[in-house]
Amino acid sequence: MSTSQTTVEAAAVKAMRQFNRFYTRRIGALDPYLGSPMSLTDVRVLYELAHRETAVAGEIARDLGLDAGYMSRILRRFETEGWLTRAPDPRDARQSVLRLTEPGHAAFAPLQQKSRDEAAALLAPLAPAQRQQLVQAMATVQALLAPQASPAKPQAAVLRDLAPGDMGWVVQQHGEIYAREYGWNSEFEALVAGIASEFLLKFQPEWERGWIAELNGERVGAIFVVRKSPTVAQLRMLILAPGARGLGLGGTLVDACIAFARLKGYKKMTLWTNSCLLAARGIYAKRGFTLTQSEPHKGYGKELVGETWELKL
Repeated sequence: MSTSQTTVEAAAVKAMRQFNRFYTRRIGALDPYLGSPMSLTDVRVLYELAHRETAVAGEIARDLGLDAGYMSRILRRFETEGWLTRAPDPRDARQSVLRLTEPGHAAFAPLQQKSRDEAAALLAPLAPAQRQQLVQAMATVQALLAPQASPAKPQAAVLRDLAPGDMGWVVQQHGEIYAREYGWNSEFEALVAGIASEFLLKFQPEWERGWIAELNGERVGAIFVVRKSPTVAQLRMLILAPGARGLGLGGTLVDACIAFARLKGYKKMTLWTNSCLLAARGIYAKRGFTLTQSEPHKGYGKELVGETWELKL
């Protein structure tokens, strides 16, 4: 057994292989090229030639994992068909820049269209929200397995008001994330559910507000301002999905709370957290919150240290 296999859970390996079999059967990777004399590899090379601004044989072979000799044979065949021209590479005299001719683009166009049609047929039965969920899941797979090849993460999010169904998502995210990352039990989810229920039942729109953060139409974060007293606002239930971290979104959510509290004339904002939540504590500290009280407690199946932070507005 290889070293890589011994460090990965057998269940994860099984799940990956099962997904590979499903993907090959369901997506039908070879289907768009049935009826064509070209192999799948031929079409992959043709695709790269059609879409790269500067196509160099060595770079394409490396990116596709092809042997240099095999790549050369494919290119010679394309030249024979009149699909390809070569020109000296100004960056490296040892290389040639490859360009598809009009006949080359004409040969590739129907194959690309058939591939698009196949993809559209797979997506058509799905509702718009389901399609977005699938697209996001595929982006996640690509980001995890080949981060250097993944598109840049969006740098901005949309903050919107709370809508029906959002609070259930907020409770679910708290329960799942804190169980997975900190080992907290269902007591914490119950606590958040109680806070969420109270917010909805006793909501004071003039003095309180909740925000949902979205990226590409998907919920990825939330935060709330609650009226603790006529002069004190309380920040509650800050949550950020793992896939949305590193974009500064947590700070954006906290900034929205602070701005709202100042607009409403509150003199102070307070919040309660735990010392192990380092990322959140960093966000609070950076915005001027100060730690005013710290007390050990047992909760959610763990020995914790609760903290009260305050910000003068």
